[in-house]
Amino acid sequence: MSWLPPDDDEEDLAYDESAFRARPNPKANRPRTKRRPAHADARIARVLGVDRGRYQVLVDEDEPTEREIVATRARELRRTPIVTGDRARVVGDVSGTEGTLSRIVGIEDRTTLLRRSADDTDQVERVVVANADQMLVVVAAADPEPRARLVDRYLIAALDAGIRPLLVVTKTDLADPAPFLSHFDGIDIEVFTSARGEMPVERIGAALIGHSTVFVGHSGVGKSTLVNALVPGARRATGHVNEVTGRGRHTSSSTVSLRYRGDGGSGWVIDTPGVRSFGLGHVDPANILRAFTDLATVAEDCPRGCTHLPDAPDCAIIAAVAEGKLGPSGAARLDSLQRLLTTFGGR
Repeated sequence: MSWLPPDDDEEDLAYDESAFRARPNPKANRPRTKRRPAHADARIARVLGVDRGRYQVLVDEDEPTEREIVATRARELRRTPIVTGDRARVVGDVSGTEGTLSRIVGIEDRTTLLRRSADDTDQVERVVVANADQMLVVVAAADPEPRARLVDRYLIAALDAGIRPLLVVTKTDLADPAPFLSHFDGIDIEVFTSARGEMPVERIGAALIGHSTVFVGHSGVGKSTLVNALVPGARRATGHVNEVTGRGRHTSSSTVSLRYRGDGGSGWVIDTPGVRSFGLGHVDPANILRAFTDLATVAEDCPRGCTHLPDAPDCAIIAAVAEGKLGPSGAARLDSLQRLLTTFGGR
């Protein structure tokens, strides 16, 4: 038998795509896509606290129907940090009924972000709180001894984040706070003092109204005691100072938002765990001088590019300290500034 080429019709049939049979998909899986639902029905909620992967959030804030609910994070947010103070978009069951669980599907843009690092060389930042507009730094006049340089670090972190700092000195019945406070002469910062039986709750409370204020401080300074006085029912754990080491015992283990209600309105108190160090590895070195407002004013007369370090030629700050123009605390403040600038100068 001789071979004959197929005619035209047979050739077209051999390559007809309609004859293709797709392999069946028994599970009927839909193809994966990066598209996510819009969640147009999401509710805006305030994140009050985080506990082992569960988020306590407040929906319908400032409404008669406001309520706390429990939420988990959506899978697409697994790489997004969600912290106390965040404004979150939640979906699902937001009734607040016991046993129900909603889901956080997005985070609103943050107005501020307070951060710290493990140390000054660590570029990995730890987010402390979001959307705070004030920081209340709590220190003790004694037991434990106040650390001016730690407060300097708080002020730098606050100003770097665009947060207004406040200062309260507790335990003034144990020691005169004047020597410590002299370190901050010339700084525009509101200061409160507190003693046993004489806690200025009303004065401090008035400064909290209309604001979201994060409380920070060394362990054992009385921060949780102050929070409990401002927010009855807060039940924040309080501790004592170790008589051998002079260090405070960590009591508050998590960051939580608590509602402050005063005669003139309400605000938010954000209590944080006590810390013994506050790394500034994330801070722009150019913002360090801003925390020393009195020195920053004098620095306007420095030559361009002045480092303000001991070997800086014609530094106006060094000259002002040498001439006694910055008062008794001027030298100590300049030393604190130079230590920080030296640390960050190598970055």
